[in-house]
Amino acid sequence: MSAALDGKKIAILATDGFEESELKLPHAELVRQGAVVEVIAPARGGRKGGEIQGWKHHEKSGTMKVDRALEEARPEDYQALVLPGGVMNPDALRLEPKAIAFVRKFVKSGKPIAAICHGPWTLINAEGVRGRTMTSWPSLQKDLENAGAKWVDQEVVVDHGLVTSRKPEDLPMFCRKMVEEFAEGRHPAAAK
Repeated sequence: MSAALDGKKIAILATDGFEESELKLPHAELVRQGAVVEVIAPARGGRKGGEIQGWKHHEKSGTMKVDRALEEARPEDYQALVLPGGVMNPDALRLEPKAIAFVRKFVKSGKPIAAICHGPWTLINAEGVRGRTMTSWPSLQKDLENAGAKWVDQEVVVDHGLVTSRKPEDLPMFCRKMVEEFAEGRHPAAAK
């Protein structure tokens, strides 16, 4: 029996400060569904062993191995993108020009993207939210609305290949919809 994502190559873009469950649970589900998953992070001096530091709410938790430096990653090599939350992670990524360019290429191509919690912050800077219906951690509501999105308070929202959720408790439905959208593939109507 084949899995829904057999052979699809998926990128997870993150850096230090990611919410541990919001990276590790989607990663595990994607692998379980047959995807080839790469964790991509900006290269920085001082990173020990190619890992990024996770958090569980307000406390440091485990780390995650980085498979490829952002500077070496090419969006055209991946069929979909995951943007985990945590406050520090997307806040740092949205200040990283290479991260914004990486995400923008997914937006422009119509490839599916799944973003949870604070993950949509990076999408704002990549100009990927205007005209989209989305959810997020509640503190991002005004940021998303000011960038042209329609914000709703729901467990998961799907809008032409863009999957968004609010928090770790939403992960079961987030992962289910992420797999569905990633299996469908590119959504040309969503391309900007």
